[in-house]
Amino acid sequence: MAQTQTKASGHRFEVKPSAESHFSWMRTRMSLERTLMSWVRTSTALIGFGFTIVQFFERIKSADGVKAATFPDAPRYLGLALILTGVVALVLSIWQYRSFMRYMWSANFAPIAGAKDAPGSTPLLATAIVLALIGAFAFGAVLLRVF
Repeated sequence: MAQTQTKASGHRFEVKPSAESHFSWMRTRMSLERTLMSWVRTSTALIGFGFTIVQFFERIKSADGVKAATFPDAPRYLGLALILTGVVALVLSIWQYRSFMRYMWSANFAPIAGAKDAPGSTPLLATAIVLALIGAFAFGAVLLRVF
């Protein structure tokens, strides 16, 4: 795709429909999907690990023969920080995914997208949103000491 600065069309790029440009568009879209999957995996690990740290040290604290910790709330704060980091990273990655997908499906790229209308959301996006809600619930549960 050659970059042009045409004043008449107002487009930044000249888009020529061809098999090469269509498959480049598809590779870029799949790359966005892989990036979101990586963020979902990373956020799941952060949220799960944060919740596990809190639960582990709460159980250890109540065990017989265990000396009282110098900073008894440190594991809770660490767990909250990890959970919050996972949720924030996931929310930001969802926002980034949505903004890039809007750009990919803009009128500028309609000739090479291969479809008339933008498709509905992918199952991955729904999974990411559900995970963000679960992470927010876990953060609230740890913060309010529900579990």
